[in-house]
Amino acid sequence: MTTIPPASHSTWRTHLRELWHYRYLLYNLVVRDLKVRYKNSVLGVLWSILNPLFIMIVFTLVFDKFSGSGQIDAYPIFVLVGIIPWNFFSGSIIGGTNGILGNASLIKKVYFPREILPTATILSNLVNFLIALLVMFVMLYAFGIGLSIHALWLPVILLTQLLFMLGLVYFLSAAQVFYRDVAMILDVGMLAFFFLTPIFYTVDQFCNTTLLGITFDPGRLMRWLNPMASIIDAYRTVLWGTLVYPVETCAQGISTYSPPAGMGLDFVGRTLLTSVIVLIAGYAFFRRAEWKFGELL
Repeated sequence: MTTIPPASHSTWRTHLRELWHYRYLLYNLVVRDLKVRYKNSVLGVLWSILNPLFIMIVFTLVFDKFSGSGQIDAYPIFVLVGIIPWNFFSGSIIGGTNGILGNASLIKKVYFPREILPTATILSNLVNFLIALLVMFVMLYAFGIGLSIHALWLPVILLTQLLFMLGLVYFLSAAQVFYRDVAMILDVGMLAFFFLTPIFYTVDQFCNTTLLGITFDPGRLMRWLNPMASIIDAYRTVLWGTLVYPVETCAQGISTYSPPAGMGLDFVGRTLLTSVIVLIAGYAFFRRAEWKFGELL
């Protein structure tokens, strides 16, 4: 059994140097995850392309064609821009949460920085995300939207999403070592999270709502409480565009389409700051808990 001392026994600077020393292990783990994922798969990495495209087709048929609404321009792209970042998020969170427990035998045999395991899962999913992103660019041109100068915001949005996911995965992967039912709770939580994230709808279509005598904007509240809502909304703003719903007509679904635009300071300031806070909190919890992994696994 291999144990390590609590995080307080080593400085952060020393630990960062240690992580850099094990960068080749991180690379090998990412390659291993990619090989395992597509082992014995006929289509292999093509699933990274076909999966969001199939979901795009299904959502377009259900919510745009069968419903008879047809109120959103280029609805297939609208969905695709939302589903690709969501697949990246859900795959990383579910896989990363099992990063420690699923590698119990490796942890017991040799010492290495434990956060490498959940990080490797996120990076392997990042490879799939980047492949799907290229397909999305092709689809943008196929639907006559193309890429504008505002697409240069993508690295900032992707960085924000990565920081947020890393913080969640560090916390959840460590918590699962202590409480094995975290994975079961996560299955239900991710389903709820999916419907609370604007993938097949836009948060701006909801009118102000009064609850218990308090009037609030559901879209604004969703962005504040759900960072992924803001992140996906950001992808959509710089790649697809936005829909503007006048307050007096939002209940009737009347909207005006605006082409892709740049991000506001509210996203950079609020969402990026939230992601950094989640990362710091999740990583601090992971570092405090990791020295017990060896005896609990």
